[in-house]
Amino acid sequence: MANINRVVLVGNLTRDPELRHTPGGTAVCSLRLAVNTRRKDGASGEWTEKPNYFDVTVWGNQGENCAQYLAKGRPVAIDGRLEWREWEAQDGTKRQAVEIIADTVQFLGGRDGGDAPSGGFGGGSGGGGNQFIPQGSGAQDADFPGAPADDDIPF
Repeated sequence: MANINRVVLVGNLTRDPELRHTPGGTAVCSLRLAVNTRRKDGASGEWTEKPNYFDVTVWGNQGENCAQYLAKGRPVAIDGRLEWREWEAQDGTKRQAVEIIADTVQFLGGRDGGDAPSGGFGGGSGGGGNQFIPQGSGAQDADFPGAPADDDIPF
């Protein structure tokens, strides 16, 4: 049986990106993403939205681009994987966290009322505007720019 560790999220940044560098000089950008879940309140019957918060780590040039172009409140789409971290805090207690390691970050919406950069940084996700196609999704449709036409498929 194959193992799959894949996460696709679309939400808004809850704070400005935080960029730092490893001792070897590799860029590491930390993002905090809020994604709303819609649910119906059992008592009132009203629809409500509950925010879920996710820590996202973006490595390398893609992380530098996130730090340069993103800001609090900006909508983004993340395609990545979950990773479990364990460490020992300064007080000696063991700490654990699950975070998302981004393979692709797609900038959505506008920046100061303008258009977002087309496409994502670092990973072949296509589409323009607010369209997000997860990397490796295999979407082969005329609605997706760059997808081959049905006549081009050899079977």
